Amino acid sequence: MTQPKVDTEVGPLRTVLLHRPGNELKRLTPRNNDQLLFDSIPWVDRAQQEHDAFAGVLRGRGVEVLLLTDVLTEALADPRARTAGVHAAIDDRRLGDVLADSLRDHLSTVDADTLAEVLTGGMTFEELPTAAGPSLVRKMHHPHDFAIDPLPNLLFTRDSSVWIGDRVALSSLALPARRRETMLLDLIYAYHPRFRHAARAYGAHSAPVEGGDVMLLAPGVLAVGVGERTTPAGAESLARSVFTDNLAHTVLAVPIEQDRATMHLDTVCTMVDRDAVVMYPLARDSLVAFTLCPDDDGGLRVSGPQPFLHAAAEAMGIEKLRVIDTGLDPVTAEREQWDDGNNTLALAPGVVVGYERNVETNARLTDAGIEVLPIAGSELGSGRGGPRCMSCPIERAPVE
Repeated sequence: MTQPKVDTEVGPLRTVLLHRPGNELKRLTPRNNDQLLFDSIPWVDRAQQEHDAFAGVLRGRGVEVLLLTDVLTEALADPRARTAGVHAAIDDRRLGDVLADSLRDHLSTVDADTLAEVLTGGMTFEELPTAAGPSLVRKMHHPHDFAIDPLPNLLFTRDSSVWIGDRVALSSLALPARRRETMLLDLIYAYHPRFRHAARAYGAHSAPVEGGDVMLLAPGVLAVGVGERTTPAGAESLARSVFTDNLAHTVLAVPIEQDRATMHLDTVCTMVDRDAVVMYPLARDSLVAFTLCPDDDGGLRVSGPQPFLHAAAEAMGIEKLRVIDTGLDPVTAEREQWDDGNNTLALAPGVVVGYERNVETNARLTDAGIEVLPIAGSELGSGRGGPRCMSCPIERAPVE
């Protein structure tokens, strides 16, 4: 097994972490889907078929696909991981001491497969083991209320962790529905034999940063979206971390609109080649960046703002970035941006995976010399995420 390392968005993809949709999606109902950040109730069987096809496209191009549930189950073979997982999943303040202790005792006895299913898919009050004593909490909850919440957004593995060089940054997820996702990634990286020696570039308990906002434009150059999910403090904290570890020389903090349609930077643009991005046209002229660099005293220099495309090209050491617009007209551009036309996953320079429904954006990419590998996403996209959102690159080869 080679060592994890990711320096760019477009280096030939060697290993990636995905999460195949499971029972956590079957927990979504019209009553809870808003709270759990889904716009509609997905048809789970079809979502699984679409995801299998996505993974098949990657494997067909020589990419090693790791599935989150598999590596989580393997990590849980370590007793320390089991203890940490059970502890993080059970909220004593929510369940009360008696019920929490009973559930903790129960989960400490189940096998790794069952525990992984509970940690990802949650557990209702109806599914709880018999309490050791009387529990007002249990009596006053509906049987289908969750004692342990499901994690349907695990599908979007880009957000909970991101590899920067040979180190992993554990995201500090902004919204309550997603915060426990980072705990599962922490277990995997801490206790799975393949990752247990990986160094950390950023801590999960730092200021909010989400992986969908982190873009590796070139070796040593990061762009970090600042908006609904990543805060200015998070962007600054990440910059300080990567400067201290000599993982980057420039970080661009990019303000984006705090809106559901533009929750992360990768909903606005993604890299499709060494010097090219696919970008929502309305962002082309309005997107700006603050440039952060280390100073000579261990602190930061902050300059700007200036236009993002100019700042990015300057930091990357190229004349300019080529821009491929989403759609051909404002209406189509808005529709295809909402349908994740900007959210492509690069498998190599000039080769990307994109949702097949974004017909005009894919045609523009093709006309620009980009090979588009289309996948279905009618059900996968119900949580607002495209191929990039659904993938955490673990190893990329250098760009030659």
